[in-house]
This record gives sequence, structure tokens and C-alpha cells, in this order.
Amino acid sequence: MIPVLIRRASLAALLAALAACSVPVLTPQQPVVVPPPVEPPPVIKPAPKPPRLGLALGGGAARGFAHIGVIQVLEEAGIKVDLVAGTSAGSLVAALYASGKTGREMQTLAEGMDEGAITDWSFPLRGLIRGEALARFIRDKTGGKGIEQMALPLGIVATDLGDGSAVLFRSGDTGTAVRASSAVPAVFQPVKIGQREYVDGGLVSPVPVRFAREMGAQLIIAVDISSPPEKDPPGDAFRMLMQTFAIMGRSINSFELRDADVLVRPRLDGISSADFTARRRAIQAGREAAQALLPLIRQRIAEKTR
Repeated sequence: MIPVLIRRASLAALLAALAACSVPVLTPQQPVVVPPPVEPPPVIKPAPKPPRLGLALGGGAARGFAHIGVIQVLEEAGIKVDLVAGTSAGSLVAALYASGKTGREMQTLAEGMDEGAITDWSFPLRGLIRGEALARFIRDKTGGKGIEQMALPLGIVATDLGDGSAVLFRSGDTGTAVRASSAVPAVFQPVKIGQREYVDGGLVSPVPVRFAREMGAQLIIAVDISSPPEKDPPGDAFRMLMQTFAIMGRSINSFELRDADVLVRPRLDGISSADFTARRRAIQAGREAAQALLPLIRQRIAEKTR
């Protein structure tokens, strides 16, 4: 009887121990809702920014009409110019262009221009031409705007007669600055601005590439309209002076033009610096030179677009 009781007690203890164990009850799990992955917002890349394009228009007296043809082609191709710098004849075209005139408007103005409107002869002490008529012409055609008021940033290059340094005018009277930039020694009288006297910018910067760069241009189209030195010695005094400029300008340009991204050299054979009758031919020469270089200009813009 006692062993039976012990076996029953042991069984009861075993059952009690089993009951005390926590056995998990398996129940169906609730489905876990996993939210869809959150995609990061798309990265908006800024639109490619074209380079800041500058025009550097060189000197060359009557050959300067070629600049108008170059500008016409750029406009027709939809190529936006951001700033313009000019020397001598290039400063005249640069001022008109910066004031808001289109290439077509400048051609109309050039074809109707009376040479006498920009020539005021004087007693030949320091120059045959005073230059004030040229200054008035520029003020009239640019609406009297100062350099700093132009639609396009404008730089006009002249030479300080006192120390021979190049000066870039970025503000002030546009007519006076163009007059100074165009004051060929012995032809035009020097121009006094403040306490200094100035003469033709072509003496120090025939094509103002470095000044266009100084103004912030990232890509520069330089237009060189200078005359090559004549093989036969010129006879009259003016042609001899232009021959001197051609010799000097060729040497200076060999350094300055190396910094241009695109160099435009219109074929102006047979058009002298004093030939104001060949305006249409000069404009057409500028057009043809620019059209031939349009693929290169577009390529350079694409290379520098960021």
C-alpha cells in the first residue's frame, strides 16, 4: 500500500511540475504591415550654364565696319554676347552695340554715315582733327548713356600719353572715352580726362583680349581687323602712320591674341584703314569670316558650358 502511495505522490508531483512550466500557446500571428520604402527626393541638377562670352573688337580705322558683320552673324545664330571691349574703331562699334543697337541697325547707321559728321578739322598743332565731333556722334547714337549705363557691360581702351600705360574705361562719358580710344597721334588731338591725356588704345592693345578677360569673360571672341604692313613704302603721311601702327600692332598682337578662344580675321584685302567708301565690303567680309567660324564658336561654347 505504501509503495502505491509513493508512486501516486511522485506522479502528482510530476504533474504539478509540468503544470508549473509555462508552455507558450501558439496562436496565429497578425500580419505585419511593412510600409513601402521611402524614396529620396530626386536630385535636381542645375541647368548647364554657358560661359560668359566677351567680344574683343580691335582697331583699324575704316576697316572697323567689319565688326558689324561679325555681330550680325552672332545675333542670327542666337549666340548671346555678355560683354564687349573695344579699341579705337572697335570702341566705336562696341559702344553702339553695348547701347542696344543690333547689327542690322548699325549697318543702316554705317551706310548713312557722313564722314564729315565725325570730322572736325583744327589748326594742326597737336592733331589735325579735334575729335569732339566724333564724341558728339557717339553721344547722340547711344542716347547719351554713360559707359556704366549700357545694356551690355562695356570697356573702352585708351593709352595714357604720360606714361604709356593702357587704361580701360568702365564708366564716364562714352563719347569722350571713344574719342580718346580713337585719337591716332598726329591725326587726332590728345584727349584730356581729369588731369591725364589719352591717345589711341591701339598703341598698347590693338585687340583688347586681356581687357575682355579682366571684365569677366570666360570665353573670348577676338576680331582682328588690323592691316598688315605694306610691302612698298607708303607715300603720304597718313599711310606712313598707319604703316607704323601695323608694324607695332603685329608685334603686340602676337602676344595678346594667344589668349583668345576664337580669333576672327575678316579678309579685308584691298580695304585700307582710310577707305570709308568700302563699308559694305567690310561688313560682308566680317560676315563671311564669322560664318566660317560658327562651328568652332559653338564647339568652344559647348566645351565651357558647365
